[in-house]
Amino acid sequence: MVAARGSSFGARWDALPGEDCHHQKSRLIDAGEEEEIAFVGGINLDRGSIAACGHAPREEGNVHDVYLELRGPAVTDVQHNFVQRWNEASERDVAGGSWPPGVDLGPLTFPAEVSPRIGDVPVQITRTVQASRYRDATAAPGGKAFSIEHGEFSIYEQYITAIDAAETSIYVEDQAIGSPKVVGHLRLALERGVQVIFLVPGRCHPTFADSRRVPALAPFFELIASLDEFPSFSLAAIASAEDDGTPHDIYVHAKIMLVDDAWATIGSTNTVDRSFKLDTELNASIWHRETVKALRATLFEEHLGIDTRGLSDVDAFRRFHERSRDNAWQRLANSPMTGLAYQLNASFYGLGEPMSF
Repeated sequence: MVAARGSSFGARWDALPGEDCHHQKSRLIDAGEEEEIAFVGGINLDRGSIAACGHAPREEGNVHDVYLELRGPAVTDVQHNFVQRWNEASERDVAGGSWPPGVDLGPLTFPAEVSPRIGDVPVQITRTVQASRYRDATAAPGGKAFSIEHGEFSIYEQYITAIDAAETSIYVEDQAIGSPKVVGHLRLALERGVQVIFLVPGRCHPTFADSRRVPALAPFFELIASLDEFPSFSLAAIASAEDDGTPHDIYVHAKIMLVDDAWATIGSTNTVDRSFKLDTELNASIWHRETVKALRATLFEEHLGIDTRGLSDVDAFRRFHERSRDNAWQRLANSPMTGLAYQLNASFYGLGEPMSF
């Protein structure tokens, strides 16, 4: 379809040193045009990741993930990020560093105007960018020049600020729980009486399992285990079931956090130090109670099989704790669960067989 419309395709390769990676996941369609649209989130373009809600068992596997569709002024910032990275892609002048080969793709033009406002939901685009990676400080329309050569770490700043500001609830979905700072601040939130749920893969990422065997990291895993001291905390996973009742693991790949049914961030950033400091990441944050509460209710309905739209965040979180604990016992007894979510023991998470890729 794209070829039939006379569209073309170009690519540039961009690299970071060592094992650090460009991890942003965004899509821009008709940027700068009236019908422009952007997507920001965690979904990879593979068969397992393109999964339907409910995650019915299937051979190619099931990945739970979240993407955010954007229109309006926030799209301009997504475009600005893309242009900045394209123009300074590390391999742009290297043989084989772009496609089609031998074609001068040239630089892109930064957006000159902020896209018109469409709705009433405030959205902020945040990033992780290594220092010294990019140098063009061209300002986004309506903004001030930003010294990108010094790096950007606004995603990490938002995570810590949002957790510390939480009054009633924090809900996290992530494929990793790997930041001592974040876990420490979550514990402080629990001590303030905040309800906390952290949804992870039931079979952890191999890197997390490997870290369990590193003696120097023992204090961090003790900190994670200490969260189970609080009845207001759940470390949980999700699974559907085959027709014969056999559990079908669902790999949680989402990278989101919801606070107080009022604020949310959705993007590519895992709650691990490398995502906050080294990898290139992109998130979109929302301040809008109606939107965030609706997202929480949608996720809980999928995970619990319960409609929580009429409940406060605190009451909904209590229902999650109860249902996931009941399901953990049902799972141990090889009995059918109600919904998908089941609670994990934080002390033992990562000691079992990790996910294989």
